[in-house]
Amino acid sequence: MTEVRPPAVPSAALWERDEEVAAIAEAVDTLCADRSSPGGLLVFRGEAGLGKTALLAETRRIAEQRGCTVWSARGGETLRSVPFNVVRQLLQPALVSMLPEEAREYLGDWYDIAGPALGIADPGEGHADPRGVCEGLVAAVRRLARRDWPLVLLIDDAHWADQETLRWLASFAERLADLSVLVVVARRPGEISGASARYLDAVAADRPVTTLSALTPEATAGLTRAALGENADAAFCREVWAVTGGNPYETVELLAKVQDSELEPVEAHAGELRDLNRSARGGGLVARLEQLGIDATRFAWAAAILGNDITVGLVARLATLDVDDAARCAELLRSARILTAPDPSTTGRTAPADLEFVHPLIATAVYNSIPDALRRAMHGIAARIVTDSGHGAAAAARHLLEVHPDDDEELVWQLREAAREHLAVGAPDAARRCLERALEEPPRPEVHAQVLYELGCATFLTAPARTIGHLRAALGMPGLDGDRRVDAVVRLSQALLHNDQMEEAVRTVEAEAARLEPGPAQMRLRTVQFMWEGIHAGEAASPGRSERLAELAATCTGRDNSERALLIVRGFDAMMRGENAEEIVEICDRALVNGRLAPGLGWTDSEWGVELLLMLADAYAYTDRLDRAESLYNEALHAYDTAGWSGGHLALAHAYVGLGHRRRGRLEAAEAELRESLRLAERVGRGLPLYWTATCNLVDTLLARGHVDEAWAVAERHDFAPPYPSTIVLPDPRSVRGRLLLAVGRVQEGVNELEEAQKAAAARGHHNPVHVFWAADLARALATEDPARAARLAVDVRRQAERFGTDTAIGEALRVAAALETGQRAVRLAAQAVTFLESSPCQYEHAAARVEYGILARSVPDLERGLALARSCGADGLVKRAREELGTAVEPR
Repeated sequence: MTEVRPPAVPSAALWERDEEVAAIAEAVDTLCADRSSPGGLLVFRGEAGLGKTALLAETRRIAEQRGCTVWSARGGETLRSVPFNVVRQLLQPALVSMLPEEAREYLGDWYDIAGPALGIADPGEGHADPRGVCEGLVAAVRRLARRDWPLVLLIDDAHWADQETLRWLASFAERLADLSVLVVVARRPGEISGASARYLDAVAADRPVTTLSALTPEATAGLTRAALGENADAAFCREVWAVTGGNPYETVELLAKVQDSELEPVEAHAGELRDLNRSARGGGLVARLEQLGIDATRFAWAAAILGNDITVGLVARLATLDVDDAARCAELLRSARILTAPDPSTTGRTAPADLEFVHPLIATAVYNSIPDALRRAMHGIAARIVTDSGHGAAAAARHLLEVHPDDDEELVWQLREAAREHLAVGAPDAARRCLERALEEPPRPEVHAQVLYELGCATFLTAPARTIGHLRAALGMPGLDGDRRVDAVVRLSQALLHNDQMEEAVRTVEAEAARLEPGPAQMRLRTVQFMWEGIHAGEAASPGRSERLAELAATCTGRDNSERALLIVRGFDAMMRGENAEEIVEICDRALVNGRLAPGLGWTDSEWGVELLLMLADAYAYTDRLDRAESLYNEALHAYDTAGWSGGHLALAHAYVGLGHRRRGRLEAAEAELRESLRLAERVGRGLPLYWTATCNLVDTLLARGHVDEAWAVAERHDFAPPYPSTIVLPDPRSVRGRLLLAVGRVQEGVNELEEAQKAAAARGHHNPVHVFWAADLARALATEDPARAARLAVDVRRQAERFGTDTAIGEALRVAAALETGQRAVRLAAQAVTFLESSPCQYEHAAARVEYGILARSVPDLERGLALARSCGADGLVKRAREELGTAVEPR
C-alpha cells in the first residue's frame, strides 16, 4: 500500500518514522511535566542519509512547540581535532549573551575551570586537569539547565564530535537521572575508534539505541509520487528504490534531479535513474562541480577546508577570489544544491556564517576531491588567515596539522604554542597531536629535545608508556639542560612509577643524580630516589638505604624545598620503620615553614608531586598527630576541588580524608569519604595504587564498624586480594586482608595471609605496629592453637610499640596482651590499655578497650562508657557487643 504522507510531517526524511517521532514526543512531554522530572537520552543511529538530522529537526519543532529551550550542535569530519568544538557550539550562544559578571555568577567556582574550555575566559598558565574541566562542563550545563528549564540538547553527527566533547557527554549522560534535561544524539555506526569510540559508546550504555532503517519500497513510491505527481508509474518508483536503496537523502536528491531534467516518471525512463543518481554523489558530484567552472570549484574547495562558519568573505580570501566573483560562485553552488544558507535554528554557532554544505556527504566528497598538495597548501593559507585574524595558535592548529612538513621553524613554534594553549584548557590529546606534528617538520636540532620534553608532559596523564619513550629520547639529545633536564628526569621516573616500573624509576633518578655536582638539583634527585624506594613494596629494601637517608637528612635544616622534601621522606621512612614518634614529628616539623607547607610544595604544585605531601601527612597520622594530618588531608581535598582536579588526585584526597576519619574513630564519615574515593578511582582505572588505597581503607573501616559481610562483598567486588601493588599502601593491605579472612571465619587462610604480611614487613624493615598490624591479629588467632607463639608475638608487639612510643601503639599492644591472659592479670593489662588509649586521638580503639575492660572487670560504668564511645564512632559491631554484655554478662545497676 502506498503511504500517504501525514500533513504534520515537515520533512520527506520522516516517512516511516512514526515510532521515532512518538518516542521524541513522549520524552519531551516527560521533561515538561515537572521541574523535578528526570533527564532523558535518545540516541538515533543510522548510516548517512537515513534521516537522523530530520529527526533532530522534528525534536526541535516538538520541543519549541511545548515551550522548551533548545540548544544544538553538530560534529564535523574535518573538525574532530578541535577540542571542545561541539560543546562550545552547545553552550556558547547561551553564555556569550550574558555579561561577564553574570556568566561568572552562573558558573560560580567552575568559571575559571570550564570557562577557558568554553572560550569565555582566558586560560591560566598551567595545565588544566581534563577530568576537572569535564566536571566543570557538567556543572555548567546543570546550572544553566535550572535557568532555562525545560532544556533540550541536540547533538548531530556525534561520531564526528571532538574527543573532549565526547568525554563530557559520556560523563553528563551518567548524571541525567538527577538532571531535568533531554539529550538527543544522532550518530552513524562505526566511523571512529579509540578513546572517542569508547566515550560515544558509554553515552548510551545500558540505554536503548534506535537504529534507523531505510525506506521500504512502498514509502519510496509514496515519496516519489509526492514529488513527481501521482502519474509516476510503479516500475519507475521501484527503480527509484532500487537505485537509492531506500536512503531518504539520496531519494530526495535523485527526485530533485529528475525534476531538474524534466524526466517523465515512467518505466521507459527508469534506466536513466542510475546515471542521475551518480551525478549526485562521489565522482559524479565532483564532475558536476567541475562543470560549474574553476572559480566555483575553488570556492567549494575553500568552503570544505573551512568546514564550518563559512562566510563569503573568508572563502574569497582562501580561494584568492575577489568578493564579487566569490558571491557569484556562492549563488552557483546554491543553485546546484551543493551549498545552502544555514538554518540558524539547527546548530549552535561560534561565529556568523553565510553558507553550509547541503549534506555532510557532499562536504566529504568535495574535501576528498581536492588534490593532496593543493589541500595541504590551502590549509596553510587558512592557518595564516586565522592567525592574522587574531584567533591564536590553537584556533589555527587544525589547519597547521594538515600542512606538508617542510622544515619550517615558525610552524614548529606555532604548533608548540597551540599545544600550550590546549594544555591550559584541559585538552592534552589535542596538545599531543600538535607536538607530534611538530616533530614531523622536524624541529631544529637545538629545540628537538624541548619538543620531545613537552610531548612527554602532554601525554603524562593519558599515556605514561608514551611519556617514557618521549622523555628518554629527549634526555638522549643535546638541548635539555639545567632545571628542565632535572624536571624531565623526575617526570620520567613518575611515568615509570605509574607504569608499574618501580625499579627503573629508582635507577633513572639515581643515575642522573650521580652525574651532578652537589647542590639543589642533585639533592632533588636524591630525594626523589629515596621517595620512590620508600614507597616501593618490593621484596626487600636497598641495603643501608635508611641509614644513608638518615645521615643525609641530619645535615638538612629545611632551608629550601629540596631539603624540606628530604626531611619529609626521612620522617616517613622513620615512621614506617617504627622509630621514636617524637623524633619523627620533630623531623617532619622541620620541613614546614611556620607550621605550613612552604611555597612551591603545595598540593597542586607540579615540581614534587602528591606522593611527597601524602608521606608528610601519613607520618603525622601514624604518630598520633591527627590534627596536623587531617589539616593536610583536608587542605588537599580543598585544593583539588578548587582547581577542578577530579581524577586520581581527588580520589586520593578523599581516600586520605577517609583515612583521617578512620584513625580518629569517625567511622561513618570515613566510609562515606572512602566510597566516594572508590567511585572516582573506578573512573581512573582499576589496579592502580590509588584504587588499592581506597579499597583497602574501605575494607578496614567496614571491619571496624562490624559490617563484616559488606567488607567481604567490597573485597570481592574490587579484587582486594593478591597480587598486591608494587607501591606501599597504608594501612598494610596484607594485614587488612588477613584480618578480613579471620572475620569471615576462614581462619587458616587468614593466618597464612598474616604470615605473608610478616615476611614482607621484615624484608622492608617495617616495624610500626599501628599500620602493619599483622602481629597483633596473628597473636589473637594463634592464642588457642599455639599459645607459646602467640605470647612471643604479643611481646614483640609491645616492644615495638614502646620503641615507637605513641599512646595508640602502646594501648593496642596492651589490648593484645590482655586478650592472651586470664584472671586479674588480664584485667590489669586491659586497664592499662584503657589508660593509654584514653589519651590517644583514636576513639574507636579507646571504645574497644573500654568494652573489653568492662567485660573482664565486670564493670557496668566502663561498658556503658564504651557503648557511648562506640555509638559516637559508628562502630555497630562494638555497640552490639557492649549491649549484649550489659544485658547478660554483667548485672545491671
